[in-house]
Amino acid sequence: MIANLKIADNTYWVGKIDDREVPFHRLVLAKGTTYNSYLLKTGKPTVIDTVDMEFGREYAEHLAEMIDPLDIHYIVINHTEPDHSGGLAALAGKAVNAVIVCTEIAVPELQEIYKLHNRNFLVVKDGDTLDIGGKTLLFKETPYLHTAETMITYCIEDKILFPCDIFSTHVAAGRLFADEAGFDITEDFKGYYTAIIHPHRRYVRTLIEAVKDLDIEMIAPSHGFVLRQEVRKYIDLYAELSRETTQGKKAAIVYTTIRNNTRKMAKILEDSLQQNGIETAVWDADKAEAADILASVSAADAVFVGSSTRYADMIGNLEPILMQMQSMNLEGKLAAAFGSYGWSGEAIEVIQDYLNGTNMNVQSTSGVIKTTGMTHVEFPVRVRFSPKEPEKEQKIRHAAEFVSDLLLSSF
Repeated sequence: MIANLKIADNTYWVGKIDDREVPFHRLVLAKGTTYNSYLLKTGKPTVIDTVDMEFGREYAEHLAEMIDPLDIHYIVINHTEPDHSGGLAALAGKAVNAVIVCTEIAVPELQEIYKLHNRNFLVVKDGDTLDIGGKTLLFKETPYLHTAETMITYCIEDKILFPCDIFSTHVAAGRLFADEAGFDITEDFKGYYTAIIHPHRRYVRTLIEAVKDLDIEMIAPSHGFVLRQEVRKYIDLYAELSRETTQGKKAAIVYTTIRNNTRKMAKILEDSLQQNGIETAVWDADKAEAADILASVSAADAVFVGSSTRYADMIGNLEPILMQMQSMNLEGKLAAAFGSYGWSGEAIEVIQDYLNGTNMNVQSTSGVIKTTGMTHVEFPVRVRFSPKEPEKEQKIRHAAEFVSDLLLSSF
C-alpha cells in the first residue's frame, strides 16, 4: 500500500499495488497491476471502488487506519467485477453504516456475490448527482464497458473522473501519476484498451458522449496510472482506437422457413447489419439458385445460416448448400447459425455443426464469453416461435451488432 496518497483536496488513493505476474482474463500481466480505490474525506466520507478480493482484508485494515469505518457514509461501486468490488465484503463488515451506491443492475450482483442482502443500496441512474458533504458526485451509465452494470463517477468540484476500468493501464506503478512514471505510458494504455475495452468498442461511443461536456482535469481509473496531464489526449485515443472501417464489408444471410418466423429473423439481422453499414444479401434457399447463394457466401465477410425445425432437422434445400460450403475455402469469414423453433430447435444445432465443419470463424456463446465477458450475446441465435416480442428481437440484434463490430473493427 501507498499510505495517504493525496490526489486532490480531501481525496486519497487507498488502493493496492500488485507487482506479481498476475493472471487476468486468460492473460498474464507481466508488469503487474494496481487496484485503485479512492477515499473522499468529505462531510459524508465516501469510498469509490475497492480492490481485488484477494486483498480485501488488507485493504479494509489499511482504510481503517485512515478513517473510522463507522464514519463512511457511501461506498460507490462503479463495476461489480471482483477486481474492483472484491474488497467490499471486508469493508462492508466494518463500515456497517455505509450505503452502497451503484446501478440498478449491480444491486442483485453485489448482494449475491458478497451476501449483502440486508444492506442499504442507493440506486443511481444516468445523470443523477449525490451530495457527499462539500463535494458532488455525478453518475453516468456506461453499460458494457465492460459489463452491463458499469457506470462512471465524476466529482464536479474537483473535476475528477473516476471511470473504473475505462482509461486504465496494467502496470504495477511505483508512481501513481502517469507524468511521474519516468516513461511514456501510451503503449501500456493502448495495450489495456486492446485487451479489455476493444471487444466492447460499440459502447465507447456511449462513453465519449457521456464525457464530452464534462470539464475533466484528472482521470482516476481503477487500474494503473492516474492521468492529470494531457487528459484530452487519452480520451481522444479511445475515440480513435474505437473508430470503424466500413469499406466493402459484406454479409450473406441464407435461410429456410416453415411459417415465416425464421424469415422474420433473417429480416431483423439484415436490418441491423445494414444499419451498421454492412452490405447484406438475403437468400431463401428454397427459392434461389444454389450457385447464386454459394457465390454470395464466397464474396461475403460474414455468413448467417438459419432454418426452422421440423422433426428435429433442417427443412428444404439448406443441407445441400451447407454440404457444399464445407468443401469451399471460406477462411477468414465469420459465421453464425440462427433459427426459430416450436419444440426443441435441433435444426439450429445441426447448422452449427455444419458450420464448424468449415474453416470459417464460427461464433458461439462460449467464445463470446471467453473473449469479452458478455452474457447478453448468444450464438447460435435461437428464438421460440415468432421473434415479434421486443426481447426476442433484441437478442437477434445483439448478435448482428456483435458480428458487425468484429467486421468493422479498425484493428
